[in-house]
Amino acid sequence: MRLGTQLLVFALLSLSGLADSIGFVYAAKIWNHGELSWPTLGRSAGSTAIGILLYYAALRPLSSLGVTAAEVQTAVWFAMTIIGVVIFSGRFLAWPRLEQGVAIAVILALGWLMVRTAE
Repeated sequence: MRLGTQLLVFALLSLSGLADSIGFVYAAKIWNHGELSWPTLGRSAGSTAIGILLYYAALRPLSSLGVTAAEVQTAVWFAMTIIGVVIFSGRFLAWPRLEQGVAIAVILALGWLMVRTAE
């Protein structure tokens, strides 16, 4: 049961982070050409709403695993959000190699913190 709960938490937090990342990518475009784009704002708000609902859904099984520290609860979400923004913006492959390496190092460092600081 514990492995199943862990997989459920990982899935919910991953989906939450990916939904939020889509919201962030749209949010960066809501003021294109100095005017508010209502359809883009709606897409951003909708994606973010889905993301936070999935995050809230993940908190129950996280609590059952004994994970109550906010920094640990948000670490997977944060990593998935960063990965999602990079993927959905479509710009990662255009970055210089050094910046790609730094991005990968940051994601690995977040993974390290998740493992080392888990309660």
